[in-house]
Amino acid sequence: MAPLYVYRRLAQTPRTYSTESTSSVEAPDYLDENERRIFDTLKSELQPTKLEVQDVSGGCGSMYALDIVSDQFKGMPVIKQHRLVNKVLGEDIKKWHGVQLKTRAP
Repeated sequence: MAPLYVYRRLAQTPRTYSTESTSSVEAPDYLDENERRIFDTLKSELQPTKLEVQDVSGGCGSMYALDIVSDQFKGMPVIKQHRLVNKVLGEDIKKWHGVQLKTRAP
């Protein structure tokens, strides 16, 4: 059994339950050129608090998984959130075979 002082210290340690940020999101170093372009486009248009972009097609760029949390989605039904993302990505998304899209407001 751990000494009592360990429990007190743990109880005083603040915990973070979310990876979302209130500041600007930054692209991870491991993104390839296409993922980075998509990331930058979504970041500039939607000002997300969370943004993840991943090529899930095995590297050929035909399918992406996107996870976006943005204040711009507040009060919008999911279908309108997805339409907004489609509009932001414009012609790029038309070239893909598929997209896994998760959107929500913070």
